[in-house]
Amino acid sequence: MEGNRFLASIRPYALYMAWIVSIVAVGGSLYLSEIMHYEPCKLCWLQRIFMYPQVILLGIASYKNDRKIIPYAITLSVIGGCISIYHYAEQKIPALAKALPCTVGIPCDFDYLNWFGFITIPLLALIAFILIVCFLLAGRETAEEAQEA
Repeated sequence: MEGNRFLASIRPYALYMAWIVSIVAVGGSLYLSEIMHYEPCKLCWLQRIFMYPQVILLGIASYKNDRKIIPYAITLSVIGGCISIYHYAEQKIPALAKALPCTVGIPCDFDYLNWFGFITIPLLALIAFILIVCFLLAGRETAEEAQEA
């Protein structure tokens, strides 16, 4: 019962919160690459491909309060999250990095950030993707609202 009240309080703002998470993620990635001059690796670019469009898509959906975007944004986040999981595993498991090594540019197992021994850039991206999915799942239309529309 308590969980339903929490979801009900988040639901009207879920699109906005997912949009804010995407803005922070994109802003953070641009800060690291353009200000700190950390060159993104191949897997970082793939994660960006799935995060950057969400700023625009979720922004427009938030403005219009269009919840029909939710399945598409969740799909982008799940794919991006899977890439983040693989990237994080490649950084933390040396044998995985040797199985499919990056041959161009920065190696994908290189850690620019390693806070507390486990917080790296791919983990931060994964957290952003997970938060977006959670907010969007909380913001889905109920069956009654879908029938009314």
